Amino acid sequence: MSDDVQQNQVDRFAVVDDPVSILLRLENANLSLSEMLAETLHAVRAHLGMDVAFISEFRGGSRVFRYLDGSFVPLQLAVGACDPLEDSYCQRVLDGRLPELIQDAATLPEALAMPVTKALPVGAHISVPLRFSDGRLYGTFCCFSTTPDNSLNERDLNTLRLFADFAGRLLERHALSELRYADTLSRIRSVLGQRSYSVVYQPIVHLLENRIVGYEALARFSVKPERGPDLWFAEAASIGLQSELEIALIAEALKGLVFLPEDAYMSLNVSPATVLNGALSAALVGQPLDRLLLEVTEHVSIGDYGLIADALEPLRKQGLRLAVDDAGAGYASFRHILKLKPDVIKLDGSLIRNIDSSIESRALAAALIRFAEETGSKVVAECIETEAELAVLRELKVNKAQGYLLGRPAPITAPVSSVYNSSFSSG
Repeated sequence: MSDDVQQNQVDRFAVVDDPVSILLRLENANLSLSEMLAETLHAVRAHLGMDVAFISEFRGGSRVFRYLDGSFVPLQLAVGACDPLEDSYCQRVLDGRLPELIQDAATLPEALAMPVTKALPVGAHISVPLRFSDGRLYGTFCCFSTTPDNSLNERDLNTLRLFADFAGRLLERHALSELRYADTLSRIRSVLGQRSYSVVYQPIVHLLENRIVGYEALARFSVKPERGPDLWFAEAASIGLQSELEIALIAEALKGLVFLPEDAYMSLNVSPATVLNGALSAALVGQPLDRLLLEVTEHVSIGDYGLIADALEPLRKQGLRLAVDDAGAGYASFRHILKLKPDVIKLDGSLIRNIDSSIESRALAAALIRFAEETGSKVVAECIETEAELAVLRELKVNKAQGYLLGRPAPITAPVSSVYNSSFSSG
């Protein structure tokens, strides 16, 4: 944020007299934590007519200045600076040796006994503790002036408490967010470091020829909490480790390629981010790309399809085929189909489920199948679980399908045949 923009925001909030209105506008402003706390300090300082406002954190016997606003000349204050807590007004206010509201520090023996009172000097001073919802003390929210102010009263103290409560909520949310981040980072790093993942393969069956034409590689995780792969990848994405986790699973999946028949392909799942950052291309060096199908998994609109197409073009020229997953699951999947021009369109399970009893699902599936015919794409139906669903897909002339009815995902550690055996579905 530029200095001019930030100054305009400061001026905007400072001119509002009602503290509640100021806080409501701050709450709805699109600002970062630092910007919002800077605005909060400026607003309360301007409202109370003080020289300096700051938020301090107590750490190991020290007072650390985290956020500051005001004129610091000749004051030697800076964000990140610290001093002994015992030498501060903050500690004395907390333990009751000084009141929270001081109109004139020179009238209080306890304050006069502190060198800082005359060195600055300190005139008026208001300070309240910053506590989290569990009662834990974070630090203090303070305002002071170098001159006395006999007009300060209980209402001003309550105003400061109001702003301090607001700042405390912001700081607590930030602290919790950092804890969650650290916990997530540790968990994903542990999964990667200990290789707490594996790959299972689900057969893709050619319904007319009664043979297995491919296998989709699916991730599994063997650590707590027990949850689906999508949630593991989403959590990894939240801390910037999605690509690293995806590439680890792709490398693990490719180990099974040697056990597949020469005429069977392997389908790999990857996000647009991993395509764009170059990690995918590096992971596929030396692999038989003509035996691989790449499923682009993304449930929202992609920002720049051209970049993804450009990144995949060299791989597609070497034989890599492209599939769009989750077709029919939402608007985003239709955009993926139109923009990426895939070789394979995979009909989403939400579309297949109960297709035998849903006119709407059958009509949408039929439309996608006709679209595939017109554009030269192939169709694979996912998540087939009942004979009735399979019968409808046969009527719609869908030749390739996968699902629990046809075959459950399972490890592959030895050569497998492309001949489809219906008993595989119970494995």
